[in-house]
Amino acid sequence: MFNEEDFRRIAWQCRRGMLELDVLLEPFAKEALPNLASEDQQRFVKLLACEDQDLFVWFMERDQPEDADLQRIVRIILERVQPG
Repeated sequence: MFNEEDFRRIAWQCRRGMLELDVLLEPFAKEALPNLASEDQQRFVKLLACEDQDLFVWFMERDQPEDADLQRIVRIILERVQPG
């Protein structure tokens, strides 16, 4: 389980410099991440280690990660922002 310092560090890592990623990742880290199961929190940290171009393609749903853990966390993030 993460502590407050961990959450601050993770929130900082969400600042990617690409607006499309920032508007997805930063609010997710602040609002949803603390309430996720610890396994999904770890998946999010793993996701942040990926290249911005890969993240962009996955979030635009042009492709999906090969890694099942990354597929799950991308889906969780997209379900949070996509209507119904």
